[in-house]
Amino acid sequence: MTVDSAILQHAAIPFAVIDSESHIIDHSSKWVEMFGQGPHIIGKNFYEVMPGVPDELKLDITQCMEGEGHRSGTKRTVLESGDAKWYDWKVSPIKPQDGTKTNVLVIMEDVTHKRLEEELLAKSQQVARIGGWEVDLIKNSIYWSKITKEIHEVPDDFIPDLTTGISFYKEGHSRNTITKLVNDGIEMGKNWDTELQIVTAKGNNLWVRAIGEPEMVNGICVRIVGTFQDIDKRKKTQLQLLKSEESLKGTLDNSCIGMALVAMDGRFMDVNLSLCQSLGYTKNELLDLTFQDITHPEDLEIDLALLTELVKGRRSTYQIEKRYFDKDGQTVHVILTVTAARDIAGEISHFISQIVDISPRIKAEKKLKGLLELTTNQNNSLMNFAYIVSHNLRSHAANLTMISNFLMDESLDDEIRADSLELLGKASKSLNETISHLNEVVQVKLETGKKMRSVQLHDIVEKVLLDIHALIEENMVKVQTDIPKQLHVNGVMAYLESIMLNLVTNAIKYKDTKKSAPTLNISAKEQEDTVVIKVEDNGLGIDLDKFGTKLFGMYKTFHGNGDAKGIGLFITKNQIEAMGGKISVVSEPLIGTTFKVTLPKK
Repeated sequence: MTVDSAILQHAAIPFAVIDSESHIIDHSSKWVEMFGQGPHIIGKNFYEVMPGVPDELKLDITQCMEGEGHRSGTKRTVLESGDAKWYDWKVSPIKPQDGTKTNVLVIMEDVTHKRLEEELLAKSQQVARIGGWEVDLIKNSIYWSKITKEIHEVPDDFIPDLTTGISFYKEGHSRNTITKLVNDGIEMGKNWDTELQIVTAKGNNLWVRAIGEPEMVNGICVRIVGTFQDIDKRKKTQLQLLKSEESLKGTLDNSCIGMALVAMDGRFMDVNLSLCQSLGYTKNELLDLTFQDITHPEDLEIDLALLTELVKGRRSTYQIEKRYFDKDGQTVHVILTVTAARDIAGEISHFISQIVDISPRIKAEKKLKGLLELTTNQNNSLMNFAYIVSHNLRSHAANLTMISNFLMDESLDDEIRADSLELLGKASKSLNETISHLNEVVQVKLETGKKMRSVQLHDIVEKVLLDIHALIEENMVKVQTDIPKQLHVNGVMAYLESIMLNLVTNAIKYKDTKKSAPTLNISAKEQEDTVVIKVEDNGLGIDLDKFGTKLFGMYKTFHGNGDAKGIGLFITKNQIEAMGGKISVVSEPLIGTTFKVTLPKK
């Protein structure tokens, strides 16, 4: 055989020419491209340039050198680098025209990528259980691949025919369907792709996917080729899922609680009658909405957060108490339970929501709470009333007694007696007003806000100071007030009078007798939505480290005063809290005490 080197060098095939000494004397450009070599390999030993070639190739080259004919082969080899390569070769002897020793033409390709693809395809078919088949209508023969035979559970040497192949399909729907599909394919060239049941040679029922593609020549079917896949597990899972969905549909339609199928984006896919009745929508109206559309804004964030955890697989279900808006915009309280529904691939397809309407329960709880608050308020009101009667009237009685005793002094001149009579009249009037206020406490119902009203704080303080004017004078207390006349608080007049009376009389009662000038400062100012009242004295003070936790307790006294009953501050605190306010104290023994009362503004 002779070779024109100039022509072969540019051939689109990878080849090299080797002389009898195994030196490379020529090669194509494709050889250089495929094996990453250059022109410098001319004259070099082939086996040194290609150290990883299979021994089978070396043998074929030697036999060609010895005069044998064409040789070929395919072999996998492992290079020194550890890489595995597949080589495909053809070897032919070349006889030079001058009659010298025989050269060898080696045509070789690196087919590693191609073989890997073939192996992956074969493995994929094995894993996916996909076999091939072919019907030759000219020769009246059928070919089944190895996997197709495995699916039918027949031996490797089994030889099927068309009738036998169809007989494997389960009698009834499956066999009738494949018979029609095969006939339509032969007569009209129609392709098919169907899922049917077969009964294997071992009697096992199996779901398979059968695909057929007829080949037509001049309008006549000469061959049908196709694939055959074992889909038994997937099909049975699908059927079970379908059965579950049908069961869920029946449960949804017949459930006495609200149920809904919700899409990943929140759209209602299906709802039952119970949910429609709770929310006042028709089914079609709800199917046009998302759950976000009807969720109370304050509950949406937590609902979406839990739903995100469900999607990310951090939980399988969640339950919350939330609020919806019905068609009329009214709040509907529900207990919502959400579960993820998954498809055959294990991915979330939608959500199943169970919605229990607890609005009647919430209304009953609110009513019960209201009754409890009403009862509690009534009890507190009666207690406060009893304490107010005891304290306020006793203060008035003491004031009247002092004035009366003063009037009984026959040595008083007419001017002083006239002043005392005037004080007696004012004290009587003040007592009448107090009784009127106490009566108001009895009459006012304790429903929310009805007993509260705007009260001018300045007038209350002035009235209290006037009521105990004699007590102030007797104890020589220097009183200063700083209360704007326009300042109003939201409260109950009788309570406010009782609070100020108790704080002021306490400041007088517990003055420090060692101090020459007892002082009492009463001030008030606005602070945001409240009014802050301060009553400050320079009296005996209170050891808060010792008595702080007991200060506002009932029957708690701290200075050994025999007249003290230990209920004044208890009354005061309850009255302040009943009006939505609070009281605090700062005090040091022998320094003085400051009570701070915070009440809502007008």
